[in-house]
Amino acid sequence: MPINTASPLVMTAEQRAELEVMARSSSLTARKVAQAKSLLLAADGVSNRENARRGGVTRETVIGWRRRFEEKGVDGVGVIAPGRGRKPRLPEGTVAEIVRVTQQERPADTSTHWSTRSLAKRFGIGKDTVARIWRDHGLKPWKVDTFKISNDPRFEEKCTDVVGLYMNPPERAVVFSFDEKTQCQALDRTQASLPMKRGRAGTMTHDYKRNGTTDLFAALNVGTGEVITHVSCPAEAVRNVMRFD
Repeated sequence: MPINTASPLVMTAEQRAELEVMARSSSLTARKVAQAKSLLLAADGVSNRENARRGGVTRETVIGWRRRFEEKGVDGVGVIAPGRGRKPRLPEGTVAEIVRVTQQERPADTSTHWSTRSLAKRFGIGKDTVARIWRDHGLKPWKVDTFKISNDPRFEEKCTDVVGLYMNPPERAVVFSFDEKTQCQALDRTQASLPMKRGRAGTMTHDYKRNGTTDLFAALNVGTGEVITHVSCPAEAVRNVMRFD
């Protein structure tokens, strides 16, 4: 059986060592690994046709890899030549326009924000493409953060005093953070609920009865982490003290 041989590809010992590292790599691109293996076969004198068969490519591809290595050495392995490779699927400027529209415009149907489908329909692209662009640019049109700017002319002065008190309280001082939630409806279900069990979720009736309203007050001892709560009901007042680690 004839042996497929060719003129060995000339390379230095250092170049061969680098190619062997590339050929064994599990982190480099498949293109770079495949070319490194092919070049090592070429250095061993394997013919271009047999080299192509083993690598699952064409003979012309192997010849091109050899020629590029002769011109650029190891630095040319796995590098895509200018004008070659996968072309962008979106026309130039499309991504920037999608980002601009997402940030500055709203849909014509009076929706509160764009969805991947509505924006994809406008640009004639896939919704997954829009989702990928949003993810790459950190955009979340469905999420809105609220804020309020105080109109108190002394707001900055008061804020500085309060923050300073939390950051550096006076010696032997007790600093509390208060908040309240008033007029909480005290609701109760008209029938007892059933517990969850295998094959069935927990249950409760859809109707309820009103037992008036409840006011909840809470104070956090900033120094110790102690939370003091006070619940005032129409008929009774309950006071509980809880400590959180």
